[in-house]
Amino acid sequence: MAATDILADKTIRATLKAAVEAGKPRKISDGGGLVLDARPTGAGWWRLRYWRDGKEGLLSLGTYPEVSLKDARRRRDDIRKLVAAGKDPSEHRKAEKAERARARESKALADAGLPGPGTFEHVARMWVSTVHESKVTPAHARRTLARLETHVFPWLGRRPIADIEAPDLLACLRRITARGVVETAHRVKDACGQVFRFGIGEGACRRKPAN
Repeated sequence: MAATDILADKTIRATLKAAVEAGKPRKISDGGGLVLDARPTGAGWWRLRYWRDGKEGLLSLGTYPEVSLKDARRRRDDIRKLVAAGKDPSEHRKAEKAERARARESKALADAGLPGPGTFEHVARMWVSTVHESKVTPAHARRTLARLETHVFPWLGRRPIADIEAPDLLACLRRITARGVVETAHRVKDACGQVFRFGIGEGACRRKPAN
């Protein structure tokens, strides 16, 4: 089994200095696929080579000394565990990045008093602004949004759109028809159906309870 944890900070600093003086990059290995790429600029980039399904992959783990030798080893070991579990480290990193982006978006929306991503209201507002407004007059789009704000958002707006079932939507429509405004109920049902279709395309839900 190949040796790991070979490097020391003294060796890393000496290699960085040598790369600057020579004006050429140098690479030193800590084992287990972890390499420090010393650049002529004095920067040191941690790279990790890994193999999955017979194919080689390469990940950047940050720069030295911002990412210390200890932290680089920890990241290497975490990634090797992912590979051993049959997972793709690159896809895992993309998923983590996407999750952080969603968390930032959720916080920004919450700070603004708006519903978070994936909720019915969030998807509905996206549909109005990105699809509906381009197909109808501004007045028509405002009326559609006003109907959703009045008849749907108070009950379903904050719920994940993927969790909404046909009885949930039917309850909203019955509240409208109970007031004798059947035409409004039909328009709300149609708008909700388009919101769900849009949500399916965006990956926010898998099916449309409004038929």
